[in-house]
Amino acid sequence: MDFEQEIKKELKKILKKEVKLEIPPDSRLGDYSFPCFELAKDLKKDPNRIAKELSEKIINKNFRVENKGPYLNFFVDKEKLIKEVLSKILTEKEKYGILKKKRGKVMIEFSQANTHKAFHIGHIRGTSLGESLARILEFTGHKVIRVNYQGDTGMHVAKWLWCYNKFHKNEKFPRNNVENWIASIYVEAVNKLEENQILQEEVNKINFELEEGKNKKLVALWKKTRKLSLDAFDGIYKDLNTRFDNYFFEREVGKKGKEIANWLVKRKIARVDQGAVIVDLEKYNLGVWVLLRGDGTVLYSAKDIALAEIKFNRFKIDKSIYVVGAAQNLHIQQLFKTLELMGFKRAKNCVYIPVSEVRLPTGKMSSRTGENIVYSEFKKEIMDYAASEIKKRHDELNEKEIGKRALIISMAAIKFDMLKQDLNKTIIFSKEEALKFEGDTGPYLQYSYARAVSILKKARKKSNFKIVELKDKEIELIKKLDEFRIVVEQASNSLNPSLIANYSFQLAQIFNEFYHLCPVIRSVEEGQRLAIVKAFLIVMKSSLRLLGIEVMEEM
Repeated sequence: MDFEQEIKKELKKILKKEVKLEIPPDSRLGDYSFPCFELAKDLKKDPNRIAKELSEKIINKNFRVENKGPYLNFFVDKEKLIKEVLSKILTEKEKYGILKKKRGKVMIEFSQANTHKAFHIGHIRGTSLGESLARILEFTGHKVIRVNYQGDTGMHVAKWLWCYNKFHKNEKFPRNNVENWIASIYVEAVNKLEENQILQEEVNKINFELEEGKNKKLVALWKKTRKLSLDAFDGIYKDLNTRFDNYFFEREVGKKGKEIANWLVKRKIARVDQGAVIVDLEKYNLGVWVLLRGDGTVLYSAKDIALAEIKFNRFKIDKSIYVVGAAQNLHIQQLFKTLELMGFKRAKNCVYIPVSEVRLPTGKMSSRTGENIVYSEFKKEIMDYAASEIKKRHDELNEKEIGKRALIISMAAIKFDMLKQDLNKTIIFSKEEALKFEGDTGPYLQYSYARAVSILKKARKKSNFKIVELKDKEIELIKKLDEFRIVVEQASNSLNPSLIANYSFQLAQIFNEFYHLCPVIRSVEEGQRLAIVKAFLIVMKSSLRLLGIEVMEEM
């Protein structure tokens, strides 16, 4: 019997609507619970009273119900529940928890690393978050389109091309450390322009010529250096285990953006001010949004409007999710408000996920000043540290195997440390903390998984299990495994992978407590406990996969 479905069915019979259940934080409060807050508005009653009245109406021999304040708490036969949960997980395996109901088409725009600039730690957070959201939404029945919108033209590119032509013209393109070389020229450009602001006129000319596209030498240099950037990014995305179904580039939407800006002037939604085209959003407390500069060149504001139309019209999506840095909050709100003002009906289907900064213990990073660590340097630093920790535990491993493990562990450390945090929280990333094999870290979760694999390898019994006698820690672990489906749906509905990250840590903690308190190998309960270990492996692997983290059978 599926107790959860039985309880939902009983509630639907009374309420005439589908409901969602929760798993109480304390088993003494029940096996499942239903909060009545959401009914208060419709029923115009106090949620405590609603819970009491519902408890009196529900009569079912398969479970007991009682109300505690605004909650309905359901108690079921523990042995039957445990058997049901274990059987379900072991039968469905990696499909356990997947929602088969189709839920519409969603486009997630994330990463947005600009060419001719560094890919740094902040990009890792946005990329990891976007990929995790994509996996969670796919798991819960959505058709997901992953897209990357990259700035491959505009003022930052003009600055880079200006600096290269003026100070590095005879310099050959490097084969190695391309990312560092590209980043260093951009930083040099910014510094030189700050020293002598008159030089900005030269940059403005390059920006105009690049947009116009008639200067063949300039366009050829742009194409070559653009490719260098994009090829470097491809290697990074491979490390981060992410992919994109479609790439959008600023170059492709510039013309359309300019047309929309002029159309907005005709519609009197925008106006010309000192030669520039602006949208005055002051009355919405959103300031003034500039679409075109005084020289007619298009800004990324107008390009973003064009992109929004392309997303919905070309791909027929139901929702567009923007995973963008929190520093762009005003820009995104200006975009959404302008879409609304111009009568774009799908404006309400645009969702913004702000991503706060990542800082190092040394302070804030900036691609303008060079006060950051580019990805390649950051990766090397983390991998070197991970490799040294692996060598302490496994001096028998060769360098190739150590390198392989170091990469997987490093990516787990970085991703988990970023995904477990609240999206609005600035992260201070410490490699020493993130790479610990104990505590709230990615390697700790990988280690818990590897420990479970080790138990199965030592086991005598391989398959059938029979419930002998359940200890409290076994019940706690199995109920936590049962919670996986509910947590994934909550993460999907709230677009918040940290729920899964925190669940994964709690699951690993309970498993390690179970491992110490409930011997598995050669115990009377070996068959039963092996089944629990197998179920743990299935759910932990699924949890980590939703976070974009690889498991390891040996650490």
